[in-house]
Amino acid sequence: MQPDKMSALSSLVPDGNFELKDDETVVSYRGAIPSDEKIQAEMTRLQAEYDALQYQRDRVYPSIGEQLDLQYWDKVNGTSKWQESISKVKSDHPKPTE
Repeated sequence: MQPDKMSALSSLVPDGNFELKDDETVVSYRGAIPSDEKIQAEMTRLQAEYDALQYQRDRVYPSIGEQLDLQYWDKVNGTSKWQESISKVKSDHPKPTE
């Protein structure tokens, strides 16, 4: 889930209890309310963390059951469909180089 103001508040004050009003005013039920600058900085940090893991969200492998079934039929039929399906996911969504 993409970061928002509530996720930033939860990250900054894990044991706090907050509510956002319609105008995004923070109301505290428990815990000190961080400054708007701290909240914005935390949202920026969380967004960078979220963006850095985009490739992982894009890599959708077949379910384990489907993979096991492919492996079984590859063994029976002498094919390599399981390897091809995994290779396709990896080539379509390569891990970014740092």
